[in-house]
This record gives sequence, structure tokens and C-alpha cells, in this order.
Amino acid sequence: MNFIKASIQRYQLGSLLLLVLLLAVVLPLSLDIFRLNLVGKYLTYAFVAVGLVMVWGYGGVLSLGQGVFFGIGGYAMAMFLKLEASDPVSTKIQTTPGIPDFMDWNQITELPTLWLPFKSLPVSLALVVLAPMALAWLISFAMFKRRVGGVYFAIITQAVALICTVLIIGQQGYTGGVNGMTDLKTLLGWDTRTDSAKYVLYYVCVGLLVGSILLCRWIQTSKLGTLLLAMRDKEDRVRFSGYDVSNFKVFIFCLAAGLSGIGGAMFALQVGFMSPSFVGIVPSIEMVIFCAVGGRMSLVGAVYGALLVNAGKTLFSESFPDLWLFLMAALFIGVTMAFPMGLAGVWEEKIRPWWKSRRQALREAAVKPPAASAAVPVPSATSTPPEPTLPEGVGSQRA
Repeated sequence: MNFIKASIQRYQLGSLLLLVLLLAVVLPLSLDIFRLNLVGKYLTYAFVAVGLVMVWGYGGVLSLGQGVFFGIGGYAMAMFLKLEASDPVSTKIQTTPGIPDFMDWNQITELPTLWLPFKSLPVSLALVVLAPMALAWLISFAMFKRRVGGVYFAIITQAVALICTVLIIGQQGYTGGVNGMTDLKTLLGWDTRTDSAKYVLYYVCVGLLVGSILLCRWIQTSKLGTLLLAMRDKEDRVRFSGYDVSNFKVFIFCLAAGLSGIGGAMFALQVGFMSPSFVGIVPSIEMVIFCAVGGRMSLVGAVYGALLVNAGKTLFSESFPDLWLFLMAALFIGVTMAFPMGLAGVWEEKIRPWWKSRRQALREAAVKPPAASAAVPVPSATSTPPEPTLPEGVGSQRA
């Protein structure tokens, strides 16, 4: 018991336990399956936000192209699901049965070599993580080894997001083009569209997200986390101390890319499609906003930020279809101006100190002894009352 308590205090897992209670108990019991599936979709974006906490909040590297890695992971999962849905029996009306429908529409007569590894589920799951990390390593190694950082690195990642979007749309015969990959129904024969399957996928998403947070928290409390903070604040001092700063940046950027890939794969499984609209500049900037709203130094806050922003987007678009973009912009600007450190900053700077002072005051009031009342002498029945004193001169007049 003491070990568990010490671990919770060391890794600051109290807020994580509350988040798990909310996601695993409160929301499934209070929401219908449609709304719960929406929450599951929001949680896939939380993987990207958690990765941005590590690479931006702790590493000091702002990336505006995380949608690329989210999309690569999603396409890796979608390619396996699309091949399963394109068996010869289901595609017998096509000119070339056994290949995805968009390939048949573009007069491709055999499965491209790029698609062959995605016939295997274990290989596809490995590529969900390894493919985004490989691209992230290529970009970060080329940039950080030449000490390219700051706003220049952010602009380069934006350019990569734009290039990948154009590439996916242009190669319609291999990627599905602007429509993306649709009609993703089964996973190894298991229908992912049923209510029971949606519950299972939701809890799988919650479990993977909690595991990702624990991994990142472990890194933060290790020596590597300390070096990341030092590198963010005083990069030259860390370099002069003998550490290779570029390797740390490459590692943390690849970690964030791998987490984004997992989120993209879970998105493809829960939503049932994948398109280039999740790869470009706009979704990448929105993912940075999720992290900023929740707090770029808080892993759990990033999850709340993703939930809050996406829930607001859904609510505003349903209630105010003509004004919801303006309302979302007002939400972003208002939160950024009022809470520069996000929701986590409000908790750490306002609510938590107030709660501690309140508990301390209650504790002091409970242990403080009551004030002793002043002792008032009570005359006894046998005691002789004191003789009254007469005014000066009265006694002499009587005599």
C-alpha cells in the first residue's frame, strides 16, 4: 500500500486516476453509444495532443505538421481494413476482383507492391507506429543536425503537411484521392459497426491512451525528462555540458510521431474511413490548439483540451450551423488570452493553491483548543458579605 501511494505521489497520478474514472466509468454510463463513439473519436486526437506536450512543452520544439503522422497511422490501418473488405467475393462485379474499388476505377489491374505488406495485420500494426516514426526521423535528423529550429522548423513541418496532402490527393489510384478510404467494415471478420464492437474499441482507445500517458510521465520523471527541460530553457548550456542536443530532439519528435500514428489507427477503426482532410495544415494547427487549451506542460490537461475543443465544435455546429466557426474562434482566443497556460495552468495556479489553503485552515481549526473562558468568582453561602464602604465624611456625621 505504501509503495502504491509513493508511486502515485512520485508520478502525480492522482489526476490520471480521475481521468480514467471519467473515461471508463462516468461517460459510458451517462452517454448513449452514438455520443460515446464521438468521445472515442475525440480521444484519438488526444494521442496527438499528448505527443505535442512532450515535443513542444518539454522539448521546446513546435511542430505544425502532426496531422501528417496522424494520417500515416490512419492510412496504415485503413489499408489493411480496405484489403480485407476487397476480397474477391465482395468485389466480383469489378473488372479486376480482389483489389480496392478506387483502384479498379482508375484502371489498375493488380495490387501495387506498396500495398502487399498490409495484407498482414501484425505488419500493419507495426507500420502504424514505425512508418510515422521513420518519416519523423528523416525530417528531424535532417533539420536538427543542422541546428534548424524555432519558427523555421514549424514552417518546414507545415510544408511537409501540405506536400503530403497534395501527394495523397494526386495519387488517387493508390490512396483513394480526395475521397480517401471508405467502407471499412470488418477487422479479421469482426464487424466493427455493431454497438458491442464500438464499446470494445472505445475501451481499447482509452487503454492505449492511458498507457501512452504513463510512458510519457515515466520519461518526464527520468533523467531524460530533466535534460529535455534543460534543453528547452538553455540549449547551449546543455550542449556545452557534453550532450548531443540534436539526438534528444530527434528522439522526442519520433516519440510524438509514433503516438500520433496510434491515434490515427484508432480513428480509422472507430470512424470507419480515412481521408487526406486529416493530414493537412488546418487539422495540424487544430491539434496544436488542443494541446494549448489543455496546457502544453500537462499530459492529462492535453486530453481534457482535446475533449473540450471537439465537444465545443460538435455542440456549436449542431446548435449554430451558420456561426459555429466564429464561436470556435472566440473560444480559442478567449482561452488563450485568459489562461495562457491552459486548463492545467488554472488548476495549478488558482484552484490547487486555494484548495490547499482551505484544507490547511480546516486542519488548524480542528486541532486548535477552545479559548479558556475567564473565571468568575461565585460567593458561597457561608461566606460573610463584605462590609459596604461609606462615602468620606458620612461616618463622622453619625458620630
